Amino acid sequence: MTAPGVFYPRGADSAEERLRFYASKFSVVEVDSTYYALPNKRTAESWVERTPKGFVFDIKAHALMTGQPTEQTRLPKAIREELPGELKEKKRIYRKDVPGELLDAVYGQFREALEPLVEAGKLGAVFVQFPKWVFPSHEARELILETRRRLELPIAVEFRHGSWFNEKNAERTVRFLEENKIPYVAVDEPQGFKSSVPPVIVPTSEELAVFRFHGRNAENWEKKDITPAERFRYLYDEDELADWTPKIAAVAKKTKETHAIYNNCFSNYGTTNAQEAARLLAEMQG
Repeated sequence: MTAPGVFYPRGADSAEERLRFYASKFSVVEVDSTYYALPNKRTAESWVERTPKGFVFDIKAHALMTGQPTEQTRLPKAIREELPGELKEKKRIYRKDVPGELLDAVYGQFREALEPLVEAGKLGAVFVQFPKWVFPSHEARELILETRRRLELPIAVEFRHGSWFNEKNAERTVRFLEENKIPYVAVDEPQGFKSSVPPVIVPTSEELAVFRFHGRNAENWEKKDITPAERFRYLYDEDELADWTPKIAAVAKKTKETHAIYNNCFSNYGTTNAQEAARLLAEMQG
């Protein structure tokens, strides 16, 4: 996606040039870097300055907010220095091991850094993505509510294990999201794995609906030690995109905003499919 001449024009080498060009083609972008490292306010200010009115950013929640591990060297220095001795020796740390006051600092810095987006009306939602080892439970549902409470920002939730929508749990999952007016992130991904989440299409909030397209590369889906680009290396064909078009349009009629994010992030696959999907939607709507 970042190769010159593939999506971005040749000569668009800086982050500013690429964001400005991207924002001339699309109205929403998903920020992935905030999952790995806390954002900073100056970066968010530059995002506001470089994008037109109406453009929005969907921001991935930091790993520690969802139960994923994070590399402690990527935490801000002030937080690293306050870690207990045994955690300083670990390469990766988990939420459950982080002292409460330091976890408060993680949420606080994340929230403060996004303030420029909030003030400019350019924050879409914070994507809270739970790993495949987070199963339906009271504790997991409480973590969702806690994350929204701590951030005081709009969130959208994506599950990474199919048990949230099996025969036993599907109704309860949808009811929980609807009662709390939390947007559900509907996914298109390889099926047939224990972790596979079915393509459940249900608007659980009047404010926002989100669709994320991970591709259908079953061969690489659960491979270890490969890059995200290889895992999501899949180019949707027109028929596959067309199958989703009426579904997205139907949900869009029920929500104030609908975001379709193409996470098949190999080369220009995501941007290519996003442009094709936008064309199909425009043609359907006349």
